Amino acid sequence: MKYAITLITLSVIFILSCKTQKVEETFNYPISFKDTVIDTYFGTKVPDPYRWLEDDTSDSTKAWVKKQNEFTNSYLDKITFRETIKKRYEEIWNYEKVGSPTKHGNYFYFYKNDGLQNQYVLYRTKELGKDAEVFLDPNTFSKDGTVSMSGTGFSKDGSLIAYQISEGGSDWRKVIVLDAESKKQIEDTLVDIKFSGLAWKGNDGFYYSSYDKPKDGKELSGLTQHHKLFYHKLGTPQKDDQLIFGGNLQKRRYIGAYLTEDERFLVISAAESTSGNELYIQDLSKPGSIIIPVAKGFDYDLNVVDNQEDRLLISTNFKAPNNRLVEVNASAPKSENWKDVIPETKDVLTVSTAGGYLFASYMVDVKSQVMQYDYTGKKIREIELPSIGTSYGFSAESDDKSLYYTFTSFTYPSTIFKYDIESGTSELFWKPKISFNPDDFETKQVFYESKDGTKVPMFIVYKKGIKLNSKNPTYLYAYGGFNISLQAGFDIRNLVWLENGGIYAQANIRGGGEYGEKWHKAGTKMQKQNVFDDFISAAEYLFKENYTSPDYLAIAGGSNGGLLVGAVMTQRPDIAKVAFPAVGVMDMLKYHKFTSGAGWASDYGTSEESEEMFKYLLNYSPVHTIREGVNYPATMVTTADHDDRVVPAHSFKFAATLQAKAKSKNPLLIRIETNAGHGAGTPTSKQIEQVADKYAFAWYNMGLNPFQK
Repeated sequence: MKYAITLITLSVIFILSCKTQKVEETFNYPISFKDTVIDTYFGTKVPDPYRWLEDDTSDSTKAWVKKQNEFTNSYLDKITFRETIKKRYEEIWNYEKVGSPTKHGNYFYFYKNDGLQNQYVLYRTKELGKDAEVFLDPNTFSKDGTVSMSGTGFSKDGSLIAYQISEGGSDWRKVIVLDAESKKQIEDTLVDIKFSGLAWKGNDGFYYSSYDKPKDGKELSGLTQHHKLFYHKLGTPQKDDQLIFGGNLQKRRYIGAYLTEDERFLVISAAESTSGNELYIQDLSKPGSIIIPVAKGFDYDLNVVDNQEDRLLISTNFKAPNNRLVEVNASAPKSENWKDVIPETKDVLTVSTAGGYLFASYMVDVKSQVMQYDYTGKKIREIELPSIGTSYGFSAESDDKSLYYTFTSFTYPSTIFKYDIESGTSELFWKPKISFNPDDFETKQVFYESKDGTKVPMFIVYKKGIKLNSKNPTYLYAYGGFNISLQAGFDIRNLVWLENGGIYAQANIRGGGEYGEKWHKAGTKMQKQNVFDDFISAAEYLFKENYTSPDYLAIAGGSNGGLLVGAVMTQRPDIAKVAFPAVGVMDMLKYHKFTSGAGWASDYGTSEESEEMFKYLLNYSPVHTIREGVNYPATMVTTADHDDRVVPAHSFKFAATLQAKAKSKNPLLIRIETNAGHGAGTPTSKQIEQVADKYAFAWYNMGLNPFQK
């Protein structure tokens, strides 16, 4: 009996060594004032008690943010292994990262991060493999690394560069122009530019896009409606820039422009939403030529891939949901004159050009396959890739002899290869030196059934030797919107989770672009519930196959994926132990009234377009579907005070409503990053803090401490 008691005692000690000392607690959240604001939609009254949180500059909102962050930090500070996670990330993150080189003038330019630098540095060299010099170092732009470089444009001869900077993660940009040789600024900084490329016309100037900036105090939340395409002539003040397209002349929400490689044609893309665009061209070789339409309307996506004199090559999903490449004469560019060069197939097509050839990148069940064609559409070869995964970067100038492409997968760190365009041979150009052994991990792709019987692919990544005992901590991630595809790619942020026994699952749910426009449309507007059902079914597959169970599942997504998590956790609060809705669209009745939100209507619909659409949105809108007295998963909402893409009010209102209504045994927190935006340009130091807090929160609320042996 004494021996048996000893065994029991040892067993208890062993179990406790794998468990955290987390105890049940009562959460006294900061009080969020409730107002009596009510909106009426088609006769239905909808309360909006936290509307005051939409005013991101008010003293009351700032005080609320401060108190919520203090509360969240006090909770996270109790997690004893939080610092261990952070230190491990600082160790594994500290390796050299290099981007593919591109040639501009006499130099090759490439980005590099030595390891823990907050921002990538732009280098250049006249000969690859020789010593490179720092060309632009964004780490010098601010002390805390929150000012980032967010896009560059070189003139064709490489003698001039315009680059954009973002302050605090905002989508509003400034543009600085340099003489590339001397690196000296040559004119005043351009300001108030948003959602823009930089397209040079010779060395005289460049095209860019922007909106009228909202009034003071509303820069980060005010509605941006009518995009404008400008031409900036070097040496002239920005106020004199010529309006080329948009504004009150052609009211479009998104306008972009680029030039064909020979700089003959200006190509203008104009859109009302994130899907579908009009296409226009202007022949710059003919003085006084007008802008003419290639295709009008917003039902299809189109872009000019290249031209050969008057011959235009256009990629489109018109009569081809998976895309095709067509040709047409610029003098008669309407769709009735289009002829296929690369016809549509069952796999989604993306076309690029290099060295006088076409490169067709196909997505085959979410995996890359690349074909090389000549300009008549004749197949030259299939490019042999290193493994199953994702490859990109098959572009270069028409007279280049080689290109540099990147290959990656979940356990294959991003590696650059040099490709000889004529011979079709690849050679290793750069491989990261990282303390990571891919042979220790396994990746599976599975196909599971959603609620309506649709087959949905999902990648599952884990350490070899894992036991399928339903108790593995699992992080399920998805996006499901805007025709965006989630492909296999190495992400250092997942590594600490994986190396400590966690499973990473990535579901390619409807709403994305993995299987073309039909897959995308199946997750939009009145079919948006398919997206949530696909995600729920992914979790249920993981349960059924004994990878994990609800007590060990964390669900996560950002932006549209934040909406996904918010909707799923309110529809199925029993589905997961932990939820991470990041920078999410949470108020589906009002999203279109902030910044660029109106442009998302093609995916979501709006609460004002019809009573049917209003009721559908209300039925899943995360802010409006939180119920009284429900035990929701342990939740850490994340957002940032400078997010002017998905304004933080979405997350503020969601968190305030959760804390007020739920009767949850689990913490319901919000983590608000300061001086940061929607995600792009986030300094390395902040990224490490964010991911360490996230995984600490997940393990702790699953009752696990992976660092106790």
